[in-house]
Amino acid sequence: MLTRTRDLTAQKRPRRVRSRAVSTLPPLVISNLKPHEVDLAYSSLVCPTCRTWVPINAPDSSRPKLVPHHTEKAGTDDPIRCPGSHRIVSINITVDQWFQRLEEGLTQTDGRRSRRVIRKPKTGATPAVMQIVGGTVDDKTARKLDEAHIRGCFTCSVKDDKGNILRAADLTSRCTDGRRLAQLAAHTKRLAPARRKAQMDREDFNDRRAWALRLLHEQQWEKVSEPVADADLRRVRDTLAALIQTLNPHKTTAPQLTAWERADLMSAIALLATQEEQLAR
Repeated sequence: MLTRTRDLTAQKRPRRVRSRAVSTLPPLVISNLKPHEVDLAYSSLVCPTCRTWVPINAPDSSRPKLVPHHTEKAGTDDPIRCPGSHRIVSINITVDQWFQRLEEGLTQTDGRRSRRVIRKPKTGATPAVMQIVGGTVDDKTARKLDEAHIRGCFTCSVKDDKGNILRAADLTSRCTDGRRLAQLAAHTKRLAPARRKAQMDREDFNDRRAWALRLLHEQQWEKVSEPVADADLRRVRDTLAALIQTLNPHKTTAPQLTAWERADLMSAIALLATQEEQLAR
């Protein structure tokens, strides 16, 4: 006798199911659910148990129920039946009432959103070159820029019949760049003494600060120089004693050194003896 094997693959969810099974969960009341979780136009709602959209079986009958469904997608192995399957649904509102509630919810949501328009800031005009370098040049550089502009501009210079430059034109008759360069040269010339004095004060302050730091470093080193020198001297003496003991071991069973190893030890001992003599002064 042939035995039927159990199909463990989730089948396609039917929209109309003829079953007398009823879920033990309390009935779902449509008016108590959120409007956006119900779709009476297509007779479906979001199952509160598994949070998936599930069709309503026989919505026009006296006892509409949710169709049996699984918690996973169709086609998965080992499907698990949702406890909300065959749950009674109480449709106590009409489609028009549900749609009106949905529109009211959308209106309230739109009212909570900000309608303020944030416009992009307008890009200003690019400043001229003399406006950019106005705060970074000194009086000599500003004067050279003004003189170079006068030599190359026909409006800002007064020339003779042969084309030689006699003098600079009046400020009112010069071009826009020429007037700006002339004003920059006059401004930097007027501020030159104060700028030089500020620079000298700044350099003097930096020198006095560096001298104070050097003096503080010397005072701090003077407090710890003697302990540091003693520690260095003890370290050199301990190393020297260990090398001398390695060169002349007390035990006769100690391994004998080769000529190369003995020469290296002698050079290291000589170097450490020199360091000890320098530290002991």
